[in-house]
Amino acid sequence: MELVWPSALHLPSYVQALQSGWSADNVRGAVAAAEELARIEADAAGFLASMVDREAKGDPVTLPDGSQVRRIPGLRRWMWDGEFCGVIGFRWQPGTEALPPHCLGHIGYAVVPAKRNRGHATQALGATLALARAEGLRFVELTTDPDNIASQRTIEANGGVLHERFTKPAQYGATPGLRYRIALA
Repeated sequence: MELVWPSALHLPSYVQALQSGWSADNVRGAVAAAEELARIEADAAGFLASMVDREAKGDPVTLPDGSQVRRIPGLRRWMWDGEFCGVIGFRWQPGTEALPPHCLGHIGYAVVPAKRNRGHATQALGATLALARAEGLRFVELTTDPDNIASQRTIEANGGVLHERFTKPAQYGATPGLRYRIALA
């Protein structure tokens, strides 16, 4: 598995994953997948360009409750093993580890069902930590659901330590969550 920058070469495989019902958005699911498919159909080049937004110039982010918030700098890379395997995203605010209250963590990832349990997320997270270091972050935070043991193992395999149990903001359903921290220094 390798991480690739989203490109026209890899786009058909990504589209196929969306059409199969998969979405990187584990809360909005099929709605988010349909939105991405519509964006790709309307302007594939623009969609691909939006995957790297270091200046936060893109459209607002739609939260699970439908509200919209200002975008912060971020980028996405795709997991690739000859076909699309999943996505990993990294977001940050320059000069600080702090994130806005609506942003639950610095890094999020999702693997398509047929590619799970192969270590792809663990590898992708490890590679993404180098990007966070390059942005000057001393640590990153990642969140997961208490019952998502696979995600907890992925984070722990990369040095993650449980930082806190918390209740997600109302926009995310006010459900329990776990916040992990990975030291980068």
